[in-house]
Amino acid sequence: MSNNELVLPQEEFEIIKALISTQAVSVDDLSAKLGIDANSLMRSIAELESMGLLKIDKKIRRYIELTDEGKKYLELGLPEVRLARVLLSCNCKPSINDIPNIAKGLNINISITEVNYAVSALTRLGMVRVARGIIEIVNGDKLVEVSNRQAILDAVRNPIAEDEISQEHRSIIQEFMRRGIVKVRERSIIILSATDKARDLFMRGLIKSSTVITALTPELIRSGTWRNMVIKRFDLSIPPPQAPIITKHFFAEFLRFVKEVFVSLGFEEAYGPHVELEFWNFDALFQAQDHPAREIHDTYFLKYPSSGKILDNELVNRVSQTHENGWITGSRGWGYKWDPNRAIRLVLRTQTTSVSVRTLYKRGDGEYRVFTIDRVFRPEVLDPKHSMEFHQADGIVVGENLSFRHLLGILEALARGMGLRKVMFKPAYFPFTSPSAEGYAYHEKLGWIEFVGSGIFRPEVVMPLGIKRSRVLAFGMGLDRIAMVLMNIEDIRDLFSRDLSSIKNYWLNFSRFINNISKS
Repeated sequence: MSNNELVLPQEEFEIIKALISTQAVSVDDLSAKLGIDANSLMRSIAELESMGLLKIDKKIRRYIELTDEGKKYLELGLPEVRLARVLLSCNCKPSINDIPNIAKGLNINISITEVNYAVSALTRLGMVRVARGIIEIVNGDKLVEVSNRQAILDAVRNPIAEDEISQEHRSIIQEFMRRGIVKVRERSIIILSATDKARDLFMRGLIKSSTVITALTPELIRSGTWRNMVIKRFDLSIPPPQAPIITKHFFAEFLRFVKEVFVSLGFEEAYGPHVELEFWNFDALFQAQDHPAREIHDTYFLKYPSSGKILDNELVNRVSQTHENGWITGSRGWGYKWDPNRAIRLVLRTQTTSVSVRTLYKRGDGEYRVFTIDRVFRPEVLDPKHSMEFHQADGIVVGENLSFRHLLGILEALARGMGLRKVMFKPAYFPFTSPSAEGYAYHEKLGWIEFVGSGIFRPEVVMPLGIKRSRVLAFGMGLDRIAMVLMNIEDIRDLFSRDLSSIKNYWLNFSRFINNISKS
């Protein structure tokens, strides 16, 4: 072998060969061209860089990709495209309210909300006009061309680099962005290029490939095949592949942060079982046994074992009478025959409020604040805002002279402590509290998201538990949704993502959030 020759492993040789034929290429494109996983290439790339054969540049590239709403319109069609199809097919001047029915006859699905938006869009584009609720086509040729918008949406079915979008389509893409149909995601791109040294050696035939070995095995020595191989030199200057940094999970840290907020406001933490009796999950909360939420579509029931025991017969009797006739609470109850066998059925708890009522039964009257943070389970349909298993924070404040104003004040203090800057409350109904309220927090991309249900426990709840003098303020928070708001997460499923890059990004978001809280 000539002193000037470089003998490379086959993979490194193929990398140089591919780079010689182009000016620059991303790692992802090189991976696709060679059919080798991008992560596997990184070690070879580092070695080639240390040998001065290739150059590495990094840059941020912006990609346009569909949102969930954009994916929906990809299948159904944009509202303005569907309306144009209706107007061009019906050959009439329909009223806005008649469009959904006319569309249905044409096998086109469009809601009245979508019609109103589409009319506004087509009017702005000068294609139709509206007078007294009647839609009239102004420019039929331009209305036909509105279907081009669907083709533009289809072009971003797979993420596309922002700089690859043609100039004529940029304004429409920007409109899609304002409407929340597409979004921009930034990616760090590694760009590779061959150095002048590599090009010179390759063109002179001085870069060759061979089987490179890192160890001499007995088999290689006995067979003599090692003579046709190159023993690789160890280069301790090349760093090994970086292992993922082991750190606490961002969501676990968020839950710890929420606990600190509660403790800072004088709350004590309580705990309760995941597998719960219907009695504590429903009956003790004055939730009727024929309430829809107790059916199979809203509750997970255990099969083995299917039931448990309630040891306090006096408590059972008080709750039974409260359901049937109101007992001494001043209520008329639900007016049905309460079934003790139903109350001992086992379920996966649907709410951490079961921990609160257990605490009230255990501690009785007095002045105290208690919270619990844990998982609850409901047979929800999995989507960006709902999951079958999620985290709740449940709290109670017990005292003799408490009012609804105290409750709202505590909720506002908790919201501020958690970094929720934009919240609102509105009246609500729950079977076990009166008066009641729901709290909403604003998410920049998802809008207003409900984060807490609250109220004052009714006498039918607290009196059977032994509370005679005190009032009990109660609330339950959906912590998964609060985390989405604070860390700018659009999909609840991302809280449990296995993608290391996503986890790293969310950890950075959480760190920034904590820093902002500490400064404010």
